[in-house]
Amino acid sequence: MSRARCVIVLVYLGASPAFALETRYHASERAKLMEVYREAVMHDSELAAARADFEARRETIPQARANLLPIINSGATIESTRLVREEPQLTRSRNGTTFQANLKQPLFNAEFWFGLKAAEATTSQASLELSAKEQELILKSAEAYFETLRASDERAASEAEETALKQQMDQAQARLKGGLSSITDVLDAQAAFDNAQANRKLAERKVDDAFEQMMRLTNHVYESIEGIQHKLPILPPVPEDVKTWVDAALRQNLMLQASNHAVQAAEETLSQRQAGHAPTLDVVASYRKGDNDSFGYSNPTDFGRNGYQGNVSQSSIALQVNVPLYTGGRVNSQARESYKRLTQSEELRETQRREVVLNTRNFYRAVNSDIEQILARKKTILSSQRSLKASKVGADIGTRNTVDVLNAQRQLFNAVRDYNNARYDYILNNLRLKQAAGTLSPLDLENLAQYLKADYEPRQDFLPPELTPEDFKQRETKLSKPI
Repeated sequence: MSRARCVIVLVYLGASPAFALETRYHASERAKLMEVYREAVMHDSELAAARADFEARRETIPQARANLLPIINSGATIESTRLVREEPQLTRSRNGTTFQANLKQPLFNAEFWFGLKAAEATTSQASLELSAKEQELILKSAEAYFETLRASDERAASEAEETALKQQMDQAQARLKGGLSSITDVLDAQAAFDNAQANRKLAERKVDDAFEQMMRLTNHVYESIEGIQHKLPILPPVPEDVKTWVDAALRQNLMLQASNHAVQAAEETLSQRQAGHAPTLDVVASYRKGDNDSFGYSNPTDFGRNGYQGNVSQSSIALQVNVPLYTGGRVNSQARESYKRLTQSEELRETQRREVVLNTRNFYRAVNSDIEQILARKKTILSSQRSLKASKVGADIGTRNTVDVLNAQRQLFNAVRDYNNARYDYILNNLRLKQAAGTLSPLDLENLAQYLKADYEPRQDFLPPELTPEDFKQRETKLSKPI
C-alpha cells in the first residue's frame, strides 16, 4: 500500500460516526478545507465506485489459485430396478444405493500457473489505480475549495468595481448639472457602470456554481467558506530542478506504476494462452461404496442369486496425462489476441510515460511562473493605483477626461483579478505537480489549512492589507446577497 493511500485511510478512519452523521445532515456555516476533504472521502460516488471495482477485481486471485488446488466432489446414487421375464414368468425388484467421492489434483498445468500470475499483476494494477483515484480526490477537493474561493474573491472585486464606477457615474452626472462636463462623459460612465453590474451578476452565479460543485463532491451543503491568508509563503518547488522532479515522477507516479503492472499482466496472459498447447499432469483418486449389483460384479438378471448380495467398496488412484493435439485453432487465435493486447498495453504505458513527463515539466514551470505573476501583479496593482489617482487629478484640472479615469479604473480591477488568479493558480499547480510526481497526500492539504482564516470576509480580504487603500473600500451600497 502506498504512503499516500495509508495516510488517506488514516484520515478517513479519523472521522467518527457521530461526526459523519452530523456533517451529513446539518449544513455548516463555513466550509473548512480538511472538512471538505473528509466529507469527499466518505461521500464521493466516484471513489466509492473505484473501491468496489478494486474489491471485485482482486477476487481474480483466489479464482485463479483455485485452478491449482484439489477439486473434490462427492455424490450418491439411489437406484430402483425392476426385472420382468415372460418365459418362464418372473418378476423381481430391488433397490440399491451407491456413494462416491472423487479428487483431482493438478501436478503440472502451465496455463493455470500463468493465469495466477496474470491475476496477481492485474490486482496490483487495480490497487495502484485505486490509490491514484484516492490521490485524485485530494486534488479534486482542493480544486473545488479554492475555485470557490477564487469565485468569491472575483465577486468581491466585481462588487468593489461596481461601487467605484457608480461613484464615477454620480460624479459625471453632478459635473453635467454644474456645466463642468458633457453628456458624453455621463454616457461613458453609465456604460462602464452597466458593464460592471453585469460582471458582478455573472460573478455571483459563478460563486453559486462553485458551491454546488463542492456539494456534489461532498454531499454536503456549505453556505460560506474559510479563506486563505495572504501570508501564505510563496516558495519555488523543492528541489529547484525539473529533472529531479521528472525522475521522481517516472519512479513514483501511480498511474505509470499501474501501467507497468498492466504490461506484466498482458505478458502473463500471453504465456497463459501459449501454454494451451502444453501437456497437463493430474492426480486422480476415486472411492465408491454401494450395492454389489451397482458395480456390475454379478449378473443383474439374477439379482444376486448367483453373486454376492452385500455392499462392496472400490478405490483407485492414477496419474492422468493430457496432451492437447488439436483444438480447432482456438489456442493459436487466443495467443495472437493476447500478443496484440500486450502491444496495446505497452503503447498505452508509453503514452502514460510521456504524459507524466509533460505534466511534470509543465506544472513545474507553471508554479515558477505563478510566483513571478504574484509578485508582478502586486506591483501592477500599486502602479495602477497611482495611475488612477493621477487620472482623477488630471480630470479635475482638465488634462484628462472621464474615459481616461474609467480606463484606469478598469485596469486597476483587472490587475486585482489577475493577482488573485495567480495566487490560486500557484496553490493548485503546486498540488498538481506533486500529484504528477506521485507524492501528493492529505498532509499537503493540512499544510495549506494552517493558513486558512476562520473569519475570512471576501469584501475585506480579497487583497492583502497593504494593498487595500481607499480605492478598494466598499461604500454603503445595496448588494444582491451577502457573501
